[in-house]
Amino acid sequence: MRAGTTHTVHAWDFLPHVSPLTADHRKARPMTLPASDDAPASTPATPPPGQAPHKPVGLLRDPGFRRYWGAQTVSRLGDQISGLAIPLVAVTVIHADTAQMGYLGAAAWLPHLLLGVYAGLWADRRRHRRRVMIAADLGRFALLVTIPVAHALGSLTLGHLYVVAFASGTLSVFFEVCNPPVFKALVPPSRYVAGNSLVSGNRAMAKVVGPSIAGFLVQLFSAPFALLADAVSYLGSALFLSRIAPVEAPPSPRERAQLRTAGRFIARSRPIRAALAATASVNFFSFAVTTLFVLYATEVLHLGPNLLGTVLGAGAVGAVVGAVCATPLTRRIGVGRVFLLGCVMMPAPLLLIPAAGGSTALVVAMLVAAEFGSALGVMWIDVTAATLLTGLVPDDMRSRVFGAYQAVNLGTRPLAALVAGTVAGSLGMRTTLWIAVAGALTSFLWVLPSPLMRRQLPEVAQKV
Repeated sequence: MRAGTTHTVHAWDFLPHVSPLTADHRKARPMTLPASDDAPASTPATPPPGQAPHKPVGLLRDPGFRRYWGAQTVSRLGDQISGLAIPLVAVTVIHADTAQMGYLGAAAWLPHLLLGVYAGLWADRRRHRRRVMIAADLGRFALLVTIPVAHALGSLTLGHLYVVAFASGTLSVFFEVCNPPVFKALVPPSRYVAGNSLVSGNRAMAKVVGPSIAGFLVQLFSAPFALLADAVSYLGSALFLSRIAPVEAPPSPRERAQLRTAGRFIARSRPIRAALAATASVNFFSFAVTTLFVLYATEVLHLGPNLLGTVLGAGAVGAVVGAVCATPLTRRIGVGRVFLLGCVMMPAPLLLIPAAGGSTALVVAMLVAAEFGSALGVMWIDVTAATLLTGLVPDDMRSRVFGAYQAVNLGTRPLAALVAGTVAGSLGMRTTLWIAVAGALTSFLWVLPSPLMRRQLPEVAQKV
């Protein structure tokens, strides 16, 4: 189970003529960012003559970015397999109840809450962050392999799943805080939205084919052995990353106040502060839905693994649509307004999940509609929030600001998992799902009074 922005993964622009940023924020960061660095096969690719700078496909002609994108693609395909297989291991092999499912979800995401800020600070002081990402991939490969091995030996326990989830989540924290500087080294500022659209797009494609593949593998080999496919995906990601050599930003100097500067930067940046409040809110409530979804779908709606994988795969077509239309939509109405639309579009279709009932065909249709619409909103949030962080955060504090952002944003997930498991045990899963979706629908309120509603912010307008 790996990190991401909102439900099912479990990710993260602006646009006038007057900056809405405070004077302190303007002092805290440069107004312009360098367009590129000079390094063979791994510097940010500049658009070829005659090609618009926002066309995403042009970036894939650059070998460095193409390999980076390939690493993200294979890894996220594996994510979708483990995202279905691990909960099914807990439900079908160990027979976990609602509270135990909550603990499992909390174990996977607790490292973001405990380590996010410190991991970001540590990463900012590293010279070769790409190597950290490779090491994290190899470590997660080794951890996942232990689950089918333990199952084959008849020794797989819920405690084993907790340990693997927590340790894998810890490695994911270090992978994710090192990811933004590597992306920044590969993509020029004028193509941030296009680059983030491609990265979010491969997540969308993985969500289309991944659950169906996962359902097939679980049906064919059982859930524990299906996890071998995810383990192999980590090796593929490490191989792709080993073949790029981005010119990364130099490590930041060691200063005693570095942890405070990340929090102060976020607090003083009105756009980032509003985006964080909105994404953390939608994350908390939507992850409560994610925590219960597999158990609810199998025990209440009586869907089998194969059909459940098909439902998730068909619904995730919305993620592809969202990723494809994110770039032209941001250029038309502004990044902040697309972010707002995502905060509404992501949770609204989830109302169909607790409302699902009737024949199997009707249940499947409602769940497909919920997944399609919600995944559309997820992509809009992912692309715009990621471009915001890429465009507004200075190089020398990028990892620790990202770590602090994710500590709050993804740190809500273990709390949501615990709350969901506890409340569902008392009120039932369907009632808990209604409450969670209603809460997620309030997340857009953080955006309304913020600068995100303005048509453009100069710092990001030049990068869209």
